[in-house]
Amino acid sequence: MAGTYLKLVLTMVIWGGTWVAGRYAVQAAPPLGIAVWRFLIASGALLALVAVRNGGLPRPTRREWKLIAGLSLTGIFLYNLCFLYGLQRLAAGQAALVVALNPVMAVLGAAWLQGEHLTPAKVAGSAIALVGCLTVIGHGSPLALLQGQVGFGELLIVGCALFWTIYTLIGRRATKTLSALVVTAYSTAGGCLLLFLAALFDDPAALAPGYPPLVWACILFLALLGTTLGFTWFNQSVARIGAARASIFINLVPVAAVLQGAWLLDERLGLPVLAGGALVLAGVVLTQRTPPQPALENSR
Repeated sequence: MAGTYLKLVLTMVIWGGTWVAGRYAVQAAPPLGIAVWRFLIASGALLALVAVRNGGLPRPTRREWKLIAGLSLTGIFLYNLCFLYGLQRLAAGQAALVVALNPVMAVLGAAWLQGEHLTPAKVAGSAIALVGCLTVIGHGSPLALLQGQVGFGELLIVGCALFWTIYTLIGRRATKTLSALVVTAYSTAGGCLLLFLAALFDDPAALAPGYPPLVWACILFLALLGTTLGFTWFNQSVARIGAARASIFINLVPVAAVLQGAWLLDERLGLPVLAGGALVLAGVVLTQRTPPQPALENSR
């Protein structure tokens, strides 16, 4: 059990590092080129892992392929366009604090689209997290968005949270009949194809692999550690301790991103932005609280 928790902590540190690696890479190379190479490497590794574990590649049904296509479009293609182009404009730590809103948006999305019950704690947590998010993207002013003072980079990172929420909701349906690893591998490959087509349309020269060595190091980190190893370890942990307990660790990602951004990129976020991030995390923790179960259910 201790090994599982250690893997979870290391996974969150790695995922926090993806914001730093992405921020560094897009300052020196085209975002679409970085995305294509990242997911080409990651999808190859994930598909190989699926083939080894299953004795071949599973054949999804038509319904499952539709869900995988939705995951490819939202969680890989659109999310990473917002992620990389947003990181061209924002510090890694600030961007990660905004995306800490993901679990709250997933709770609200599930309540709206899937009829899940909203408890008072979830409503309060969502409101607190929203104020925190507005404070972060407004650089300390929660009213900046209403006053039109928020830049395009901030809006792109909010787009990350939106598309990841849609990806999460679709993923809940897809993983009812397919393993999380298979879903991740196939959606990663599909998203890579979409990113490749976008790069061909926008700027084919972006795909030329003549990037500086440190950019390639960032791409390999994103592909092999951030995607392949991170998702594998997280899926293993979910299988051993459950999704609810494993998901609590995701709150460490923005903390890891802020610390690594300060250490590796010399990023300094002001106290108002950090205070907004703390509100986001507090709201997330509140929305993830589960009400006590009746004694009859606990005895089963």
